[in-house]
Amino acid sequence: MDRPLDIFRALADATRLRILALVRRMELSVGELAQVLGQSQPRVSRHVKILADAGLLERRKEGSWVFVALGRAEVIGPIAAAIDGWGSTDHWAVADAARLQAVRADRTAAAAAWFEAHAREWDAIRSLHVADAEVEAAMAAVLGLDGEGGAPIGALLDIGTGTGRMLELFGDKARTAVGVDRSSEMLRLARAKLAGRPVELRQADLYQLPLADAAADVAILHHVLHFTAAPEAAIAEAARVLGPGGRLLIADFLAHDREELRAREGHARLGFADAQVAAWFAAAGLQTARVETLEGGELTVKLWLGRKGGVRLREVQAA
Repeated sequence: MDRPLDIFRALADATRLRILALVRRMELSVGELAQVLGQSQPRVSRHVKILADAGLLERRKEGSWVFVALGRAEVIGPIAAAIDGWGSTDHWAVADAARLQAVRADRTAAAAAWFEAHAREWDAIRSLHVADAEVEAAMAAVLGLDGEGGAPIGALLDIGTGTGRMLELFGDKARTAVGVDRSSEMLRLARAKLAGRPVELRQADLYQLPLADAAADVAILHHVLHFTAAPEAAIAEAARVLGPGGRLLIADFLAHDREELRAREGHARLGFADAQVAAWFAAAGLQTARVETLEGGELTVKLWLGRKGGVRLREVQAA
């Protein structure tokens, strides 16, 4: 089929233009798109299919939900540039953006409430699905901290620190160590656990980290990403605070179909595929440096390491 003709036919509808604009802001489920647009899910699904068939969107099934993401960059790029170049903003775009903010706020509030309610059980909840000792040893190896003494890792940032386990494990290998979490109850428990250690804990949103650009050498997202409303935005913000040569280590689940985890344990996403994380890394300016797979539990755990280009000035001076 003729790709340009398919694309322009797909975009020759106001609702589909609205859908494309929304998904350019963040990945959304079909249900969330229906909520923002004020239309039925079957109708939205039909529009999404047309856009997907034209290569403008991709659909990804996670349990009973279907998430919608942008298509390949070579297809989306020229269309996005044209739309932005025309610079037209109608009342639908303004209203949709406001409703999208409400959807995102609902996601965030639900996650925050779940964490506050389960803070005391947090370490036990994670152990139901993760062989912690195996995952932690693998993380140390990926970061080069498994040898005698281990190599220093500079400025460490633990994003979504929870009860502070990553700071407990790796904080003494860092020049400075900062943990960020949105939950005040989680931070209270982390402060008790880390009392006397030279670490800093801050209450902040992972989409708006309280650090300057290039402030961190290593950032960790340990079993955090599957709770996030917009994983791609969380990765982009983590990449922002990394300096040249900085590393982002994600420990999370491989894509699965355990739908009950949404309600029972507050999961927003049912794991991630390697290609999905690699695409988010690339969009955030990170290269995929290493991928590890840890099997044997109820869910498969993945480690994804992304590296930012460039070399820190102090590394050049040391050489």
